[in-house]
Amino acid sequence: MALMTLRSTTSFLSPVDPNSKLLHKPGADDAPPSCASVPAPSHAAAPSRRLRLVRAGAAMAPAPAPREAAELLHAGGAGPDHGGRPRGGVPVYVMLPLDTVGPGGQLSRQRAVAASLMALRGAGVEGVMVDVWWGVVEREGPGRYDWEAYAELVRMVERAGLRLQAVMSFHQCGGNVGDTCNIPLPPWVLEEMSSNPDIVYTDRSGRRNPEYISLGCDTLPVLKGRTPIQVYADYMRSFRDRFQDYLGNVIAEIQVGMGPCGELRYPSYPEANGTWRFPGIGEFQCYDKYMRASLEAAAAAAGHKEWGSGGPHDAGEYKQMPEDTGFFRHDGTWSTEYGQFFLQWYSGMLLEHGDRVLAAAEAVFGGTGATLSAKVAGIHWHYGTRSHAAELTAGYYNTRHRDGYAPIARMLAKRGAVLNFTCMEMRDEQQPGHASCSPEQLVRQVKAAAAAAGVELAGENALERYDEAAFSQVVSTARGAGLAAFTYLRMNKALFDGDNWREFVSFVRAMADGGARPALPRCDTGHSDLYVGFLDAAKERKAPEAEGAAAAVV
Repeated sequence: MALMTLRSTTSFLSPVDPNSKLLHKPGADDAPPSCASVPAPSHAAAPSRRLRLVRAGAAMAPAPAPREAAELLHAGGAGPDHGGRPRGGVPVYVMLPLDTVGPGGQLSRQRAVAASLMALRGAGVEGVMVDVWWGVVEREGPGRYDWEAYAELVRMVERAGLRLQAVMSFHQCGGNVGDTCNIPLPPWVLEEMSSNPDIVYTDRSGRRNPEYISLGCDTLPVLKGRTPIQVYADYMRSFRDRFQDYLGNVIAEIQVGMGPCGELRYPSYPEANGTWRFPGIGEFQCYDKYMRASLEAAAAAAGHKEWGSGGPHDAGEYKQMPEDTGFFRHDGTWSTEYGQFFLQWYSGMLLEHGDRVLAAAEAVFGGTGATLSAKVAGIHWHYGTRSHAAELTAGYYNTRHRDGYAPIARMLAKRGAVLNFTCMEMRDEQQPGHASCSPEQLVRQVKAAAAAAGVELAGENALERYDEAAFSQVVSTARGAGLAAFTYLRMNKALFDGDNWREFVSFVRAMADGGARPALPRCDTGHSDLYVGFLDAAKERKAPEAEGAAAAVV
């Protein structure tokens, strides 16, 4: 047996700000060096995939008392800031695969998940994020909840000494960027959709979108006698009751889904069946009977009954560009009195929906110690135009002369929720010129809105990236924005491949160190850096825990 010792002058295990909402306060002041016995590699026949997994799992086995070990793990080490946190440090979480819990309620690839969690812990990751699918948990009927697979996952996360961000996923999986599986809404909800198609979002041509229940019927008993808000509240209450012993410690955060992809927005750019293609402007989603009734009432109240007959007639189609439409072009209808009325109503309905869902979540999870958060989409294309067309169709009334993110930030502040924003890895220079993208300016605007409202800002990457340029951009953004946390998309086999894994571990350390990003060496005889390989292995060999995780994921 060779002994692998992980030591550092400051802890590499993601020490974070004790004042952050995303951190509990453990009792330990310092984390000891982590030692694990690692079998020396055989020079005979290559071990089987199963044997590599077993070895990796044994090498990184957690301590017997998982909750106490978790507190030690996140206690932090000596650093220049109070509380043991390096100045500017940001905890990193990793999204688990979308089908970690599959459509039938089974925990998928348990051995792979266990090996991967240990590898992530060794890299200094704070925790993981998982979608808690409505379509899985309440699949058997209204009020019949199956939490068993998620309960096993929570125990696995606890044993690994990690923390969990649980997403209340009230949307379907399938039909959007990055969706690799299909998990529809509960069957009994689909039955309701069949009998009453107007409970889902609808575009101008009458195309129905089954990703999420239309916010137009939030307060109407359209789901077997319950309103959608009541259904969401009952679901969250059942989750709270089932996992009350883990909330605030293992389960650090509850991200509340409020639209497609779990984001507070309309499904204005669906990829399913080629409906939309980047960088199309998308379409307004206000043509179900409930949204139309609301628009009619708002138009009558404004003294313009004629404005309530439907959405803009000149807003174009999903794949068009702003200048191809009468509404979004440079001097288009969006800037007229009618345009301002419509956009104020459309974005206001989204804000009210977000507030209703978060109010229900606040009532359920208040006092549990778990942080609430909400996700806002990083719609960066056409940001350089006057109208910001793609943001407008998604429900963000943000134009060159109007800040559409300040109202969202204020709403989140009222509910004590963290603002989680995407596209943190993107640079303006990497985007196609014809799309008028500016993800960097967009992130700066959202950062300013969060700061003005007194809301903590967290981040995600929008696309899967493993390159140094993307990681460096996140580190730079995190340093400038003071992120409360960053969640990396996503855990898969590619993440554990040699160069990708080294880049990722270096990135996690850079986030903990407040922005410094030294290259992670393959070997560390001086014990000042993390060495994640067999001590006597060849240079090209992967870290054992990463190798085991990658083998298991296959």
